[in-house]
Amino acid sequence: MKFIPTKSLASAMPLMDSKTGRFATVLMGATMAIALMTLPTLAQETQAVAPAAAADTAYIFNTLLFLIGGFLVMWMAAGFAMLEAGMVRSKNVSIQCTKNISLYSIAGLMYWLIGYNLMYTDVNGGYIGSFALIYGMDPVGLEGVDSAALLDTGYSTASDWFFQMVFVATAASIVSGTVAERIKLWPFLIFVVVLTGFIYPIAGSWQWGGGWLSEMGFSDFAGSTLVHSVGGWAALTGAIILGARKGKFGSDGSVHPIPGSSIPLATLGTFILWLGWFGFNGASQLAMGTIGDISDVSRIFVNTNMAAAGGVIATIILLQIIYKRVDVTMVLNGALAGLVAITAEPLAPSVFASILTGAVGGAIVVFTVPMLDKLKIDDVVGAIPVHLFAGIWGTFAVAFYTGNWGAQITGIIAYGVFTVVLSAVVWSILKFSMGIRVSEEEEMMGLDKAEIGVEAYPEFTSSSS
Repeated sequence: MKFIPTKSLASAMPLMDSKTGRFATVLMGATMAIALMTLPTLAQETQAVAPAAAADTAYIFNTLLFLIGGFLVMWMAAGFAMLEAGMVRSKNVSIQCTKNISLYSIAGLMYWLIGYNLMYTDVNGGYIGSFALIYGMDPVGLEGVDSAALLDTGYSTASDWFFQMVFVATAASIVSGTVAERIKLWPFLIFVVVLTGFIYPIAGSWQWGGGWLSEMGFSDFAGSTLVHSVGGWAALTGAIILGARKGKFGSDGSVHPIPGSSIPLATLGTFILWLGWFGFNGASQLAMGTIGDISDVSRIFVNTNMAAAGGVIATIILLQIIYKRVDVTMVLNGALAGLVAITAEPLAPSVFASILTGAVGGAIVVFTVPMLDKLKIDDVVGAIPVHLFAGIWGTFAVAFYTGNWGAQITGIIAYGVFTVVLSAVVWSILKFSMGIRVSEEEEMMGLDKAEIGVEAYPEFTSSSS
């Protein structure tokens, strides 16, 4: 129905005397008022009879959501690279860049070769999927594919695989930053092979693959535990077995801060990660084919953003109260902790609850960083407080919405035990077979020179930096 504006109706009326004109004006105004009052009812009736989106249209939009979300999460690889490049010393920047582009590539290959099948194929409420090799994609132009069966899936095979794959790389990136500045390149890459091809996919099958935790009612919307805590547990185990950097801790128990090379790079990395998180959480809605779905995606965007903001502000306030000064590296990690915390459930909370969830994540960073120092656990970029502890908090907080406290606690413990045990085995085998740590001389020289022979800042780097 098309409504003509009142001014147009008045101008279209034939000329009449003033008395008749006044009567007509009043009558027209009353008619328009009645019409406007019925608009909500008309809109509701129209909405009620509006047909649902066609299956092929929903398929297209769902696939598009996976692809957009996937390339945003892929861009987080750049965020991790820049964050780590800024948080390590100048003599170790090139090696971190090398590790980040390598681990992303390894994650893709391993997840295609075996990881996806382990995570999603024939799990059926159990503990592991299929060991089948190579995950196949749809044929070009969908030639020979049953169109009805295809539309039932709701999205293309390749878009689903790509979206799931970039999450694997995120888990591996968490480990990279924690063990920086003293680990050898090749043992690290071998660990990434095992993590992305076996540890992460098997753990993921328990929930997202329809495994035993899913049957129990465990909930982790976008991966506070499945992605972040798994990466955090692997990082913590590696940091303990590897040991701290030379000079980080004194024999008297004192802590010696080791500043990074570039706060601007670390800040840029944080903003890139913040941006990528909209794909991380938003596309985890897994559907964009209805009005309800796209509305939920937009709600997830808002909650994700506000949780990060809550993490930042809480960190700033606590730092000022406790230390009388604000440490920018802590603030950056406060933002990331807020993002990790909301990832387990970014849809159900109100905006205020999202801010509060993120704020608790920021507080966790402030209190757990000095705790790790007291335990003499050297985490170069602060990934353990951000991804492990804030991930645990976010997963636990889901029970406020589901009421299923037992399932959430069981999941947190199960993922921790599984990842720590397998990571410890792999790290230990690497340590005693080929060694995982560079020599003291190589650590002093810097891994850019010692491991790969390419310095990030050759004009400014010195062996004593």
